[in-house]
Amino acid sequence: MTEGQHNISFGSVYTFVKPTMFLKSVVLIFILSYGAVPRRVEGEMVNMKIVEEPSSFGINYPYGQGGAAQESTLKLRVQPANFSGPPHFRRLVGRCFNSIIADYKYNFCPFSNITQHEQGVHWNPYNGVLGVWQEWEVENNTFVAMLMKDGDSCGTDLFRSVKVSFECGNASKIVDVSEPVKCNYHLVFKSPLVCHADAMLVYPTLDPELQEAWDQLEGEAARGELTDKGYKKRLRKILEKAGLLMTQESHKSLVQKAEEVKQEQVKEGEFESLDSCKAEFKKLQNQVKSLMSQLGLGGSQNAVTDADQAT
Repeated sequence: MTEGQHNISFGSVYTFVKPTMFLKSVVLIFILSYGAVPRRVEGEMVNMKIVEEPSSFGINYPYGQGGAAQESTLKLRVQPANFSGPPHFRRLVGRCFNSIIADYKYNFCPFSNITQHEQGVHWNPYNGVLGVWQEWEVENNTFVAMLMKDGDSCGTDLFRSVKVSFECGNASKIVDVSEPVKCNYHLVFKSPLVCHADAMLVYPTLDPELQEAWDQLEGEAARGELTDKGYKKRLRKILEKAGLLMTQESHKSLVQKAEEVKQEQVKEGEFESLDSCKAEFKKLQNQVKSLMSQLGLGGSQNAVTDADQAT
């Protein structure tokens, strides 16, 4: 060993290094061992802690427990309507069908609700209710689609909704989901339940009394005793009595109950989503601006405007 070298032992192996290399090795071992290195600031020694970036794996991971927890905490604004429609569709009650399309997982539970869950690791992924079962869309004596309405808020006085149409298929599954209009979705569901030519006929599902009323209506229409508007109005009444369509009064009551629950949640500081929180904050801002205007506090309104810009 020459002058100026040090003998460092690692087990039974000896390595000879220069003093500068020796010092660097000691500093490196210190950093790895303690996670901190001293830094001089204005004559004082300050510890600089080395912090690892926290992992979000499992929080938004689509197959982790975090994602499952988010799905289980979703709440419906309104209660689903009772079962109605083709009797053989009762086989779908209590069942749910999943499909991942374009980075979103869709969960369709016939006669209950439809939810959407954004996949992948995101800071604020959307996990919410797209619609709740309410009524059928009927055309030409045929069940055309299930209408799932009053989902999560999608802006002021706007809520998500889904139209579910059916196609014949060997197995029951979601085959496509699109958003033709903002917050109005279209889901295509294939099922062997719709393959028979008469599977989606409306008339056979009605009680004899309502069938007789429909027969009378068709007779009057054939004799030219009704306008098209009058025919549709009376047919709707028949379908409402059958529970296939929701009356305006029933829907109004449903929404009113949902609003009452929402107001109670707001009082307790609970919000359905970030959007609903922002909407309530905006309402409060407008109320404050109105009060300031009435009191002539123009100068204070600038503070409200600044707060509005900050959001």
